[in-house]
Amino acid sequence: METSSVDSPPRPPRSRAVLGTAWLLALCSALLTVLVAAEWGPLLAVDGDISRTTHRWAVDERGLTQTFRVLTDWVWDPLTMRLLCAVVVLWLGLRGGAWWTAVWLGLAVALGTVVQQGLKAVVDRARPVWPDPVDSAHYAAFPSGHAMTATVVCGLLVWLLHRHGAARALRRAAMAVAVVSVAGVGLTRIWLGVHWPTDVLGGWLLGALVVTLAVLAYGRWSPQRAGRGGATAS
Repeated sequence: METSSVDSPPRPPRSRAVLGTAWLLALCSALLTVLVAAEWGPLLAVDGDISRTTHRWAVDERGLTQTFRVLTDWVWDPLTMRLLCAVVVLWLGLRGGAWWTAVWLGLAVALGTVVQQGLKAVVDRARPVWPDPVDSAHYAAFPSGHAMTATVVCGLLVWLLHRHGAARALRRAAMAVAVVSVAGVGLTRIWLGVHWPTDVLGGWLLGALVVTLAVLAYGRWSPQRAGRGGATAS
């Protein structure tokens, strides 16, 4: 039984549905960013209520809080996620011979980082401040870098596994790990009191948008598509 290479021609993408998803994510991301930047009262009130509640829990549950610190600082840290991406990029290029896919993956993750840091500088939202903090973080709050980076890296890797026909068990396991990681890192950032809930929501939305745009770019400019177009024309 033959198996396809990493850059073998995949099934035709549902570009119209992906494009619609991209527009929806862009609209939601833009709306949330504007409301956060404008310091809209009702949004800030919800942020404050949730954050005060979770901070009380974090102070009371020291054991769980310490576990969350390990997870967010080591397992789901943006540096860990980028290192994971770098390993996959090297594997794609050196073992799979898929240099175009490797470059695409690296550029997509880099784009996510640029968008994240640019919005942090523009919005310049202050982080929560507590008299009895359980953790600390630097730079502006919106969007959450942990949540956005995990969404981008996990989303792209899961999509690549599905795109190139990985075994069903592997795809399901990867999806489960991705969901736990993306949801878990966002919740830990709120629990530890270093992000407002809307910072995390913004990271999730923007990360999903980057993944969707990267998928669209892959379907439009990948060498496989160009090759199929050339074959059809001839």
